[in-house]
Amino acid sequence: MTTATDDRSAPAVDTTSPLRATVRRTGGRCAALFLTATVSTVLSLALPLALGRALDALLANPDDLGSGAVRWVLWCTALVLLMAVLDAVETVLGAATTARATALLRHRLTGHLLAVGPRAEERFGSGELVARLVGNAAQAGIAPASLAALLAGVAGPVGAVVALGLLDPWLAAVFLAGAPLLAMLLRAFTHDSAQCAADYQKAQGLIARGLAEAIGGARTIAACGTADREAARILRPLPGLARAGHRMWHVQGRAAARAVVLAPLLQLGVVAVAGVLLVHGRLTVGEMLAASRYAVLAAGVGVLVGQLSGLVRARASARRIGEVLAEPVTRYGGRRLPPGRGRLELRGVTARRGGRTVLDCVDLFVPEGSTLAVVGRSGAGKSLLAALAGRLADPDEGTVLLDGVPLPELDHDELRRAIGCAFERPALLGDTVADTIGLGVRAAPPDRIRAGAAAARADTFVRRLPDGYATPCRAAPLSGGERQRLGLARVLARDSRLLVLDDALSSLDTVTEHQVVDALLHHSPGGTRVVVAHRASTAARADTVAWLDAGRVRAVGTHARLWRESGYREVFADGAG
Repeated sequence: MTTATDDRSAPAVDTTSPLRATVRRTGGRCAALFLTATVSTVLSLALPLALGRALDALLANPDDLGSGAVRWVLWCTALVLLMAVLDAVETVLGAATTARATALLRHRLTGHLLAVGPRAEERFGSGELVARLVGNAAQAGIAPASLAALLAGVAGPVGAVVALGLLDPWLAAVFLAGAPLLAMLLRAFTHDSAQCAADYQKAQGLIARGLAEAIGGARTIAACGTADREAARILRPLPGLARAGHRMWHVQGRAAARAVVLAPLLQLGVVAVAGVLLVHGRLTVGEMLAASRYAVLAAGVGVLVGQLSGLVRARASARRIGEVLAEPVTRYGGRRLPPGRGRLELRGVTARRGGRTVLDCVDLFVPEGSTLAVVGRSGAGKSLLAALAGRLADPDEGTVLLDGVPLPELDHDELRRAIGCAFERPALLGDTVADTIGLGVRAAPPDRIRAGAAAARADTFVRRLPDGYATPCRAAPLSGGERQRLGLARVLARDSRLLVLDDALSSLDTVTEHQVVDALLHHSPGGTRVVVAHRASTAARADTVAWLDAGRVRAVGTHARLWRESGYREVFADGAG
């Protein structure tokens, strides 16, 4: 027996770290940014030496501003101008690199979410996914630019220490004596701020999830008058957010305070030794000036702390993005369907959700061209069975076949052309009503769009819209029943071997439902239909009824035969049938 957990359902092949992949994709911009920042650092290292030479030239001939002093002053001016230009170029390159990296992360994350399907929303929640797609992707997007700037920034202190050694080895030795303390400071900052950033972003995600849930249930909240309680529920993670933010600022402030204490001590030590060397004639006044400037550059921990802080936040965001990217995508094969009219088979299908078995060893056979109504109490597994039939989910055990071919072995486009799905709350995607009805692997032509709308009893109200079929979906005032009819029109606008209707008739009045079911049964006589039914009238018109009870198929037969059992009648006791 074939299972749906074989190699075709393995996790996504692309398991590359989001940051590593983004840095690689923006390699050209990162290299240009690194080169620009490095050249700027080299110029900043050359400036103290040029200033020292200019000062020595002036002191050598205080009464005569000779060509030597003027030349060094001009060099200093040129260096300052070049540094200003490079700083502007670095700012533009940094912004462009960050924008490109953010776009790449969002593109990859969006594509992965659509490939994963409904399972991603079930695990993370729509609000959490939006927070990761918008906020975390933007935060992680600064990583390539920050990394390039950090690498170039390290060249500044290293180059300054080398310059001190070239002036006099004692100057470098004095500074290096305190360098381990600087290294320990940076390491402690990186370690302490990582957890703070992760906690902060987690709290942001919880708030976003709560807000999305409240927006989805806005009518219920208004009807119950619980807006204040919902606001409190949404903002419940706010104290945790504040604590994480305070810890983050505390860590940064503590690192800055230690740097403020340590850096001046190192600078003072270098200047003191330089003064001694000056007295003994081993340094000139200009070289002492240069040494004091190099000591400032070598102790530039503040710049590195800021760049490390950005990288730490980017890494925490990348972890949250990586959790989503770790979700396995739906795999497809390359097979085509043989000639047929939509014979559907479920063999030993078991499906679990949240550790609970929702469908247990389900065996069903739906002959081609027939209509199967799926009925059962709430929680019996009707919607999950419909999702498995339409391959919007895969079973944990067992196989679902269409015309003898396991669904995971079918080519993506072949599968989506062969199966049409309609839902209780259809998403109206597309710019216009016509786009919504024609949505599919291949857009339906205008005549099929109108035919599908007519079969779903939607053509009349669509024509009454301001611009008819060209009316933007957002501008179309639609009731719940009208939205459902547009969803039905979408599946009726194309010839599919299998139509799966998951409670897609629940918002229709009895007369309209009768008309739509009639059109459904006769619109595509060659196709098979699976209808999740809540009304006895809908089940009565199906060729066969599958009665689900606690995740198992309790009985299969005609509505008339099953109606003799009291348990079956009780399924519809609370319905309109």
